[in-house]
Amino acid sequence: MDTIVYNNKPKTWMGIPKIIFAALIAIFIFMTGDGIEQAFLSKNIVDLGFSGSQASLVFTVYGVMVVIGSWLAAILSDVYGPRKVMALGTSIWLVFHILFLVFGLGMENYGMMILMYGIRGLGYPLFLYGFLVWVTYITDKARLATAIGWFWAMFSVGMGVIGTYLPSFTIPHIGFMGTLWMSVIWIFIGGVIAFYIVGKRNVKPNADKTIKERYKKVMKDVGIVYKNPDIIKVFIVRIINQLSLFGLVVIFPVLFTDTIGFTMQQWLWTWGTMHITCIVGDVVWGIVADRIGWKRQVMLFGCIGCGVTTLLFYYLPVLSGDVFAIAILCAVLFGITQSAFVPIFAIFTALEPNHIGATLSSHNLAAGLSNFVAPALATIFLPIFNEVGVVWAFAICYFIGAIITYFIKVHQPGIDENKGSIATIQK
Repeated sequence: MDTIVYNNKPKTWMGIPKIIFAALIAIFIFMTGDGIEQAFLSKNIVDLGFSGSQASLVFTVYGVMVVIGSWLAAILSDVYGPRKVMALGTSIWLVFHILFLVFGLGMENYGMMILMYGIRGLGYPLFLYGFLVWVTYITDKARLATAIGWFWAMFSVGMGVIGTYLPSFTIPHIGFMGTLWMSVIWIFIGGVIAFYIVGKRNVKPNADKTIKERYKKVMKDVGIVYKNPDIIKVFIVRIINQLSLFGLVVIFPVLFTDTIGFTMQQWLWTWGTMHITCIVGDVVWGIVADRIGWKRQVMLFGCIGCGVTTLLFYYLPVLSGDVFAIAILCAVLFGITQSAFVPIFAIFTALEPNHIGATLSSHNLAAGLSNFVAPALATIFLPIFNEVGVVWAFAICYFIGAIITYFIKVHQPGIDENKGSIATIQK
């Protein structure tokens, strides 16, 4: 096990350290800033005169950098501590977002858009997944899915709800660029709050080792983790997890506004509704998963559920036209199934409990790859099969994910012990 130094003992609520709930305020503020552009940036780039494929490429390059940042987050957290990694992520985000606005969008320079927005992609995963490392170390493993459920709920409050609805009110008054500049304020405030609260119960993994020894240990653990076949399986499922979440937002703004006939405000409200659903779903599914089983929930409600609702989210609005109620219904159904993936993080930690840093780097790498693969699939299939081909590619991936999940062998703390006790009594 990793040697860890805490600076105090946690008080708990529902089996979760109370300080996590305080720190989640920073998550929702930070992710509001990060999510402000998500539902309109692709259309904004197209409106500047670039093609849909060029807009997708911007997000694809961004996704590559998210992959790198996601993998580094847990590695660096095990070496320097989550707090420093979160501070680094905040700094990168602020600097390169400003450069993206000034030299990329401001000058309508496509090369600078790709470069600056791409490098900015390192920022949010360093902050977000550094925080997840901190949560993992200070939370009882039997309650980890519940804690992660609360985490993703606040993620959805920020990125999905405020980050989506706010632009629908600010764009008519201060425009696209003014709204994008507003992100800086949210990121700065969220970063400062997180730095303060996380510092009150700072985590320092491998504190008894030198920096060189920490790197050596973490890289050795990485090699051990990837020899576990179940890690590889859940790694693939984690990539599939958010394909529609990151992919639909690339193609749907144009589809809903230019093809179906929605206004940009209606589209933003639709996507925001999906995230509102995720807020409730993340908390509820986190609690449910600790009781019915992480694997079962991911397989049935996550993989199969998302495959079905991804198709519905495309076909029902296209067939019904600009009926706002139908779009909202699709958004709600998709949000319910997307949030069912909450326990996948806990599955990772249960598979390799003695190599937390390396295991979380694997989880984060898969999450980052999801951010990359989703727009990459859109870039590949959009010119050939249009939006319908992209949607079907995502849906098929989810159905494949269900099959893979079935073959994952994982011990779930709390549930498996209870099953053993019941079996003993019955005998």
